[in-house]
Parts: sequence; structure tokens; C-alpha cells
Amino acid sequence: MMTSNELITFFGCSAIINIIILLFTTFMLTLFKGFIVSTHSKLLGVPKNELPALYFKYLAHYKIAIIMLNIVPYITLKLMYS
Repeated sequence: MMTSNELITFFGCSAIINIIILLFTTFMLTLFKGFIVSTHSKLLGVPKNELPALYFKYLAHYKIAIIMLNIVPYITLKLMYS
């Protein structure tokens, strides 16, 4: 069984790691968009004009998941136990 401090630390570290992954993915998609689009188009058979919308949708869903599964529990536990 985890203590409240361990849970707070877990959710805080998890949030930081996931935010770093989100930022890295965003920067890579921004800086190397042409290369990534052509590679994914060839590998997956998705038309090149559909991929930017799919990337945007992925980033939006990932951000919502980070907020709901990492940041909200972290803030809730911090408020409850401080």
C-alpha cells in the first residue's frame, strides 16, 4: 500500500515525464514535419493531406489524458494532504 506522499510524488513525476514527452513530440512534429509526414505516409498508407489533422488530434488527446490522469490527481492529493 502506498502512502499519500508516495502517491503525490508518483503523480507529480508521471506528469512531468508525460509533459516532456508531449513537448518533445510537438517540437519534432513542428521541426521535421515534411520528413515525418512522408515517412508515415509511406509506412501506413495514409494520404499526406490527412496526416496533419491526425497529428493534431493525437496531441490534443494526449494533452487531455495528461491533465485528467496525472495533473488532476496530483492537485487533488496536494490539496487534500497539505
